Amino acid sequence: MSYRAPDRAPQNTENAKTQITPTEETQWEFAEIWVEPWLSPPHILMLVKKEQSGKFSIQNSGQNYKSIFTSDTYEESLMWLR
Repeated sequence: MSYRAPDRAPQNTENAKTQITPTEETQWEFAEIWVEPWLSPPHILMLVKKEQSGKFSIQNSGQNYKSIFTSDTYEESLMWLR
């Protein structure tokens, strides 16, 4: 059985009035999720590139996404993860 979502969601006047404030705007350029599935529950880390600084940060989901490693390059972050 398959289900296809409608092409367009119905308009809701309440949602149309909602605006994103500057504090809610995205402050990262991209993110990768790294999962170690052999642990229970799985250990999840997120590799994020900060938009303004251009730095890479590894955040631990188990510590409320606290930054546990920061680097200037993507490659350096990958080496830390491996």
